[in-house]
Amino acid sequence: MPESDPEPGLASLLRLAVVRLTRRLRAQRINSTISLTQVSALSTLHKCGPLTPGELAAKEGVQPPSMTRVIAALEEFGFATRRPHPTDGRQAIVETTDTGRAYIKEEVSAREAWLDKRLAELTPEERAVLSRAAGIIDRMAGQ
Repeated sequence: MPESDPEPGLASLLRLAVVRLTRRLRAQRINSTISLTQVSALSTLHKCGPLTPGELAAKEGVQPPSMTRVIAALEEFGFATRRPHPTDGRQAIVETTDTGRAYIKEEVSAREAWLDKRLAELTPEERAVLSRAAGIIDRMAGQ
């Protein structure tokens, strides 16, 4: 254990709590026929806007051939579409469809509704602590 660890066991406690929360949030999915990898790519497209397959692969941390399969599946579901790149004929631009945007909105709403119910069960002080922790966790995840 590193000497700089201000609280022995904090890393383990935090890791387990995040894993459990993630598992519970995933259980709130509205459609389990689309894989979590596909949901993640669709969410990235929704958040970032149209991207080339290579840009999307880089943002998702996967190899381009894997992303090609993900994009094909998203197209099959009607959640994404490809169009020619305006300046590079070898490239394509991938973007969400209206159906894909609606799906992401439903997914987010279902998960946030579950989380809102859990948060409502907490005291104002506990919610304040979680509000501060959310910013800290987000900062840690961005490093």
